[in-house]
Amino acid sequence: MARLSRYSRWDGTQAVPDLDADQLLSAMSDDLLADGDLWNALRRLFQRGAQDPQGGRMPGLQDLLKRLRQERQQRLEQYDLGSALDDIKKQLADILKTERAGIERDVPPGARQEQKLQRLDALPPDPAGQIKALQDYPFTDAEAKRKFDELMRSLQEQMLKPFMQGMQQGLQSLTPEDLKRMREMMRDLNRMLRERAQGGEPDFQAFKNKWGQNFPGVESLDQLLEQMAKQMGQMQSLMQSLTPGQRQQLQDMMQSLFAKDERLEAEMAQLAMNLEDLLPMDALRRPYDFKGDENLSMREAMRVMEEMQQMDQLERRLRRAKDPGDLDNIDRDEVERLLGEEAARDLQKLRDLSKKLEEAGYLENKGGKLQLTARAIRKIGDKALRDVFDHLKRDRFGRHAVSRRGAGGDRTDDAKRYEFGDPFLLDLRSTLMHAVERGGAGTPVRLSPDDFEVWRTELSTQAATVVLLDLSRSMLYNGCFLPAKKVALALHALIRGQFPRDSLHIVGFSLYAREFSAAELPELSPSGTNIGTNMHAAFMLARTLLGRQKGGNKQIIMITDGEPTAHMEDGEAEFSYPPTRRTLQETLREVQRCTREGITINTFMLERSTMLAAFVEQMAKINRGRAFFATPERLGEYVLVDYVSNKRRAAS
Repeated sequence: MARLSRYSRWDGTQAVPDLDADQLLSAMSDDLLADGDLWNALRRLFQRGAQDPQGGRMPGLQDLLKRLRQERQQRLEQYDLGSALDDIKKQLADILKTERAGIERDVPPGARQEQKLQRLDALPPDPAGQIKALQDYPFTDAEAKRKFDELMRSLQEQMLKPFMQGMQQGLQSLTPEDLKRMREMMRDLNRMLRERAQGGEPDFQAFKNKWGQNFPGVESLDQLLEQMAKQMGQMQSLMQSLTPGQRQQLQDMMQSLFAKDERLEAEMAQLAMNLEDLLPMDALRRPYDFKGDENLSMREAMRVMEEMQQMDQLERRLRRAKDPGDLDNIDRDEVERLLGEEAARDLQKLRDLSKKLEEAGYLENKGGKLQLTARAIRKIGDKALRDVFDHLKRDRFGRHAVSRRGAGGDRTDDAKRYEFGDPFLLDLRSTLMHAVERGGAGTPVRLSPDDFEVWRTELSTQAATVVLLDLSRSMLYNGCFLPAKKVALALHALIRGQFPRDSLHIVGFSLYAREFSAAELPELSPSGTNIGTNMHAAFMLARTLLGRQKGGNKQIIMITDGEPTAHMEDGEAEFSYPPTRRTLQETLREVQRCTREGITINTFMLERSTMLAAFVEQMAKINRGRAFFATPERLGEYVLVDYVSNKRRAAS
């Protein structure tokens, strides 16, 4: 039964599957192979995230930062900060209108009513002046008095919030006694801050015993200073975000709130100056360019400023994060509140990045350092192999004949007439049909040798291979190092999976040559200081390695982008560029030795250099191996296809 699928336009609500450990390892493998540094590859995956071709997605730290910037910009384009002042003006106008209606309703017409109305008319036109005057005004209308008291409490709360975290209920009914205690607490705070500024160590515990209920969760003076600075910074940031005229209006209004208690106002001003001396306040009073048209009350404006400040702080923490462990100090609930539930989930995914790879058996912690496991190295090799074959069409492999048969063979889907020496894999159906066609219908069916038809077989040769990787700095600068390294890994994966009887050695060479294991390849890093292309040393080492192999085909696959520029003299490398005649001669002599020992040298050139082409042509005349020019992006295709093509042939 056919499976039905339904598709719809992406609207942001559909679930996108998370990447599993295999996909994460695949996503970081190219970075790992590029510079050989596991930690840097993890860090880049952590920063950029990854996406699977099938649609899976792991967000990176940059995605969180982008979402944070979008949320902040959304608020800037949504709100009109100056409307908080307009809201206060509207509330004052409503209070005066209510009071005027109450006077006209409750006070009999005459001199007394006229006197009260004139007093209202004589109030200052600016909000600050009205607030100051109305604090001593005897209201006639009870509703007008209630509205004014509520406005005063709300505005005083915004001013006193940094000092009354534990007194939210008290703020709803702030009494003269409350203000007196507030003045005393600020005096004690200022005394501590002056002592700290003079290099002393204030008795914070005594302060906490007396006033700790106002600062829940605070355990040190530094913590208290940080909390107060943030909250006072919100008001200062609000001030800086207004126009100069609006800023002056708000300052005047704030000063008018405590017209009856100038000592409290003085202590608050002193506290602000002391905080300036002890803490950097510049980052906390950052101005914001609000461009929206949505109105705000003063309480709502302060809430928005608090969110903007928290977003700034969250951005600083995210920018400082270099690895998943750095996210442990970021509050998930705060991220959810500021950026939404999806962002909080993304944060957790980033925290679990290395843990997911460890649980899958791809990373292990040895002595506090993460390392690739053997399983991870195999997976990276398999991916390199897949990357190569992804560029090939299904029937791309050729069927080139080899000089002799190897051991064993695999049956194909094609049959042929039997010839002497063929494996006797009888195609019974075709054989019987030939006998019937020859002898006619009826029984018994009599067979003759000419009736036999057998399945064709694909015969394999056994091979020992050394891959010579040029590690000179030109390979790095020309962008050839990563493709060459991926080819070596892919070839290792191919041999391990399909030709386990074959052997493979990997030799890297620049000024000197040395063998690398497949496990070392992922973290093999290039170096700009690797001078020289010592093919002489590379051929010597390859010949030694292949000399240990008994029987089978022996071959060298050399991947290079330049002619030889160094050779060995008495165990030491001699370098010269342009190459000397001596270097060329010694390298070709080593090619002759390889040839005498039955070793074929196939060269894959990554640069169309006249000198390189001329030298490789001389090698081919001596060795009768083949030479290919391949671009870096097609290198894997050339090497692996050639390897497989020379492993198998169809028996005729």
